[in-house]
Amino acid sequence: MDSTHSLTQGLTFIARNKRRLHKYGIIIAFFVLCLVVTIIGEVQVANGAWSNNYFLRNENMLIVLRQISINGILAIGMTFVVITAGVDLSVGSVLALSGIVAARFATTNSGLSIGDSAHALIMPMLVALAIGIVCGLINGTILARYRLQPFIVTMGMLSAARGLALLTTDGNPVSQLNPDFRWLGNGYVLGIPVPVILFIALFALGWVLLNKTLFGRYVYAVGGNQKSARTSGISVVKIKVLVYTLCGALAGIAGLILTARTGSAQTSAGAAYELDAIAAVVIGGTSMAGGVGTLVGTFFGILIIGVMNNGLDLLGVQSYYQQIIKGALIVVAVLLDPSRKQQRD
Repeated sequence: MDSTHSLTQGLTFIARNKRRLHKYGIIIAFFVLCLVVTIIGEVQVANGAWSNNYFLRNENMLIVLRQISINGILAIGMTFVVITAGVDLSVGSVLALSGIVAARFATTNSGLSIGDSAHALIMPMLVALAIGIVCGLINGTILARYRLQPFIVTMGMLSAARGLALLTTDGNPVSQLNPDFRWLGNGYVLGIPVPVILFIALFALGWVLLNKTLFGRYVYAVGGNQKSARTSGISVVKIKVLVYTLCGALAGIAGLILTARTGSAQTSAGAAYELDAIAAVVIGGTSMAGGVGTLVGTFFGILIIGVMNNGLDLLGVQSYYQQIIKGALIVVAVLLDPSRKQQRD
C-alpha cells in the first residue's frame, strides 16, 4: 500500500513539474553525465587502471572546451536556422572553403600565398568572414525568395562549397602558416584557449540577439507560424535571409579557427560537422518543427557531446561507438520533443 502511494506521489510530482523538467532537463542531464563519468573514473583509479581521475583535471576540462569550441560556434548559427524550421547542411563545406582561402592569405608558401603574409591576422579573418557571409546569403536568398526546401538548397551549397575548396588549391592542403595566424587556434589569454574565448563571446552575442532584440522575436515568430508572421507584417523572406547569412558567417569564423588550430587548411576539413551541429541543437531541446529552442539548451547540448566523447576517449572506447551513441541521443531527443505530440493532435 505504501509503495503504491509513493508511486502515485512520484507520478503526481512529475506531472506537476513536467514543464520545469523539460526546461531544465538538458542541464540536469549534463550534470548527471558528468557525475557518471566521474564515478567511472574513480572506479578506474580504485582498480589501478588510472593513477588519478583524469576527467577531473583542469587540463582535461580545457581540452573539452577547446574541442567543442568549433562545433559550438557552428551550433550557434544552426540554432537560429532550426528555430525558423530550417536546416543548413552546408556549414561543414563552408567551413572548409573559408579556411582554405583564409589560409592562402596567411601562408609563407610562395606558391600558394595571396597578398602579404605580414598581414596574416586581419586579412584571413576578413576573408573567412566574407566567404561565410556570401555562402549564407546565397542559401537564404534562394530558399526564401523561391520558397524551396532548406534541405535541398543547403545540400547544393554543401557540394558547391566543397568543390570550390578543392578547386582553389587543386586538392592540396595549405600549410606553413604565419605564427600570428596560428595564435587564433593555439594561443591563450589568461590561461584560457583563444578558441574557447571566441566561442563564449559569440555565444553571448548570439544569446543577446536571440533573446533581447526584435530580430530574435521575429525569428521565433517565423519558426512558429509563417502565415501569422506575414499577417503581422514581418518580412519572412528578410528574416530567413538574415538567419542563413548569420549561420554562414559563423561557419566562416569556425573555419578560420580550425585552420589556425591544425596549422594547415585541409580540403576535407569540416566533413560531417553539420551533423554534430544539428545534434547539439536537437539534443539541446530545439524543435526541428521550428518556433521552439534556446541557445542555452544548445550550449549544454554541445557540452554533453563533448563530455561524452572525452569520457569515452579516456576509457579507450573506439570512436565508432561514439557515433552510435550520438545517433541514439539525437533520436531520443526528437522522440521527447513535445511539439511532436502537438503535430499528431
